[in-house]
Amino acid sequence: MKLVYDGQCPMCQQYIRVQRIRRDLGELELIDARDNSAARDELTRLGIDLDEGFALKIGERWYHGSEALHRLSVMSTRSGLVNRAMASLFASPERSARFYPPLKAGRNALLRLLGRAPIHNLRK
Repeated sequence: MKLVYDGQCPMCQQYIRVQRIRRDLGELELIDARDNSAARDELTRLGIDLDEGFALKIGERWYHGSEALHRLSVMSTRSGLVNRAMASLFASPERSARFYPPLKAGRNALLRLLGRAPIHNLRK
């Protein structure tokens, strides 16, 4: 499994820090979307815009945005208050889809406030 996220986003960094994937599911490779990588190139070819959300690869399939958030929540352990809350809040794909846009808007506003440029993985 691979997770491509914005390494310059404090919200994303905090989410990654507290997220705990069940060990029986395997290792989760973390990839900073701002670094050149094969995963970022693949996402660009697929038309997945990392400024619109992080991406999770399970097997050969990519999940993006709210779908990725939902999948991570389902795969997480229930250890710790934050993981239990996230797992509960985003256990439903519909709820994830409803809550993801405000989270993304908050992320984008925070990045603008901090003076951080967009990822622009789709633009060469």
